[in-house]
Amino acid sequence: MASSPCSSVNFDSGLEIKTRSVEQTLIPLVSQITTLINHKDKPKKSERTQQAIQRVGQAVSVAVGRFVAVGEAIAVENEELKEEMGMACFEARRAGDAIAQLTDVGTVVTPPVDGRTTVFSDRTGMVKAARMLLSSVTKVLVLADRIVIKQIITSRNKVLVTLEQLERVSTFQEFVQIFSQFGNQMVEFAHLTGDRQNDLKDENKKARMAAARAVLEKCTMMLLTASKTCLRHPDCESARINKDAVFHRMRFALEQVMEIVTDARPCGETKVLPLSIYTGIKDFKSNVEGLREGLYLLPHQALSGQLEAVVERTEDFTDSAYTSHEHREGILQLCQLVRQDTDQLITAWMEAQSLNAKEATEEMELSILKTCQSVYELRRELHKVAVGRAADQLKLHTEHLPLRALKASGGEGNLEAVAEYARTLGEQKEQLVETCRLLCHVSGTEPLEITCIHAEETFHVIGPQIISAAQTLALHPSSKIAKENLDVFCEAWESQLCDMAVLLREINDVFEGRRGDKRAYVSLPRPGKHSANLKTVKAVKLDAEEQSTIAKLGLELRLLTSDMDTEVEKWEDQEHDIVRQGQSLSSMAYSMYLFTRGEGLLKTTTDLFHQAEVLSEEGLQLCSSLHTFSTQLMDEEKVVVLSEMEKLMGLCQQLQMGVRTPVQGKTATFQKVDSSIQNTRAIITVVIYLLPVCNKIVRKYKSERSSLGSPQSWRDRQSSTAVKDDVLNGKNSNGFGVKSLEQHMANLTFLESK
Repeated sequence: MASSPCSSVNFDSGLEIKTRSVEQTLIPLVSQITTLINHKDKPKKSERTQQAIQRVGQAVSVAVGRFVAVGEAIAVENEELKEEMGMACFEARRAGDAIAQLTDVGTVVTPPVDGRTTVFSDRTGMVKAARMLLSSVTKVLVLADRIVIKQIITSRNKVLVTLEQLERVSTFQEFVQIFSQFGNQMVEFAHLTGDRQNDLKDENKKARMAAARAVLEKCTMMLLTASKTCLRHPDCESARINKDAVFHRMRFALEQVMEIVTDARPCGETKVLPLSIYTGIKDFKSNVEGLREGLYLLPHQALSGQLEAVVERTEDFTDSAYTSHEHREGILQLCQLVRQDTDQLITAWMEAQSLNAKEATEEMELSILKTCQSVYELRRELHKVAVGRAADQLKLHTEHLPLRALKASGGEGNLEAVAEYARTLGEQKEQLVETCRLLCHVSGTEPLEITCIHAEETFHVIGPQIISAAQTLALHPSSKIAKENLDVFCEAWESQLCDMAVLLREINDVFEGRRGDKRAYVSLPRPGKHSANLKTVKAVKLDAEEQSTIAKLGLELRLLTSDMDTEVEKWEDQEHDIVRQGQSLSSMAYSMYLFTRGEGLLKTTTDLFHQAEVLSEEGLQLCSSLHTFSTQLMDEEKVVVLSEMEKLMGLCQQLQMGVRTPVQGKTATFQKVDSSIQNTRAIITVVIYLLPVCNKIVRKYKSERSSLGSPQSWRDRQSSTAVKDDVLNGKNSNGFGVKSLEQHMANLTFLESK
């Protein structure tokens, strides 16, 4: 196993590194310094080695000098950090100079007769200089990171001030003026927090940040319509309740962001997730398997106590009115089985201890295996129940019948009907809240647990808000603003259902061992190099209302990329051209989805259009691969593949033309964004259809090839099938094969994550 760059020396700076950008900046420096220190352990070196070490030492010194210059510039611009930053920069420069001096060949004494020198023997001095350098550089980086935190806090404070002004406005004219300012502030805040979210090392904090930002994203549009409705109908109690709930939720989400960014909680509280069944089972199983290594490290009661805590939490499943009798009985039986196996294990464990055994006996080993198996069966049954319930709920809500009924009865001014459908929606809300709770128990990772909790809270809050908005419309059925307000809250409910569908797939991926963080596609060409016609286009950031409008399209794109990833995973040959190009398209589409949420590496509309053009070109390359693939197919198969290939080609060309067409003005830019995402969605839909078709053909061909007749018939056909093998396996030997975008664009400067 490769050792860490810091493995030879403890370079603890006493500062916690919380972001990837700081960590990635330090890695090359740690590597270089480790190289120098490791060479100190070998005092005799050839002249060539001396010169190499001197070059590394000088490179470190020069790099530190440049680094310090940037730190000193930051200190000048930020008075509150001037003293600390100045001291850290001074120490870094001094340490860099010390390293350069320690590795300077000019300080070498006369070499002995064997041609080798005994220089660089001051290992203590090198270690001391290295510690000082890394400590000071880390401090400079952490201080610079404080500037980023300060920017987010300043942005949040602006939003809060404007939020209070919006809450107090009494006229439409004043509201429109202030909301325009608020929208711009929210866009700035969204981009700052999006960058921070991407940079966080802690996956739990990242998930919490994503949840808080999702609330702010949805609430911005709700705030607009709820405030307008309240201004139009100032005496309407339900409109006031609706508006107050939105403001309260926005403030709460803003505070959550601050807690994550500043790593502080009110009154010194510690954020602790409610213990899930998954976590309980994981800890229980870890202790059971740990008995192999230590028979005397754990009291017997601890193991049985852990199990009882897990069984107690299964009551969320067995006590639910929505759990079927069959599932309830299955869970109870498995709980009893785990208890029995655990009791047998404890008995075998006690016997082994009574014999003063140093390791687990055969009987104990068998009990460990049985206990682990039965607890896995329990986990699998709970997963099946929770996921099945969630899938049924999503199917049930596909038509959104209660929402439609509330809109219709509200528009008719029928308060009785609104009350009736409000009860129906309330029941559905309770079912969804409970389903999210069950999913949290089986989610499989803490970040997904956080997302489940966020989904539960969202359904819990939005349900009553929809009802109050419907009551307002029923009281004022001719009010266009009240109707628009109800539509916005219903869309937020539908959007959360889409998020729940994504969450369900991710939980399944974890359970089935297919979990891998979805990589954002970072191969974005620099303007003017890959797409010269775009370099003069002014970059635009979407405002809050536009971001909200485009988010629904983005969710649909996210679901499609998930489907596409599933199809890609079904291919045996992951190096097939069609597979690699499909993966590239999926990654780029996912990057565009993140843009619709104000996250990821695509910050402006220009970034989005660049990415869309790269995606269209990759799609056209896939068309070339499909055409080559089709040349070896039978007529019927060939017609299917070519037909879909032509569709794909047309869509890619349409997307390419669209993003290359210059537009002027904010409205036209937004329409271009909308069109780009719509076209991307259509492209991904066609590829999702093609992937299983091509996979089936490849499997069929391999099956036929493996069942060929005699050796003689194989020799006769070998020459004619060699080319066919390459084509169907995605390996084109004549140089016409399409490289993945990562290889094709390797010579460009790519946008990198902070």
